[in-house]
Amino acid sequence: MERTQPSSVLFMCGLNAVRSPMAEFLARRLFGKTVYIKSAGVRKGELDPFSVKAMEEVGLDISRHRPRTFEEIEDDNFDLIITLAPEAHHKALELTRTLAADVEYWPTPDPQLATGSRDQIMESYRAVRDGLENRIRYRLDWKPSGGN
Repeated sequence: MERTQPSSVLFMCGLNAVRSPMAEFLARRLFGKTVYIKSAGVRKGELDPFSVKAMEEVGLDISRHRPRTFEEIEDDNFDLIITLAPEAHHKALELTRTLAADVEYWPTPDPQLATGSRDQIMESYRAVRDGLENRIRYRLDWKPSGGN
């Protein structure tokens, strides 16, 4: 399967409170000058303080992020929608009936379901953050044929 380089990417999850904002900010840091990047949820949640802390650990401040739904995004012209949760994937498939966008499903665990000590819970957020960063690097670090 041949990958194409998107010029605009939307990350979607259930609440736009943990996984999708993490992905948005990581992708912006890595590719923000070459790719337009946003995130949204199926429903609007509240920003999760553990996700804020996990992102601070890698030098990204997401504390001002305001969760939003797809309907609240002004520009809905995306080349690629990456879904991180089943309900977001279903919503994206619905949206692409009227939008010309590719959809990719990246099953991503919800760290809000983690139990245990604070350190154990933080480890689950770090694992999601690091997994998203690796996947984003691989997917968006596309080079045209003949490139380095």
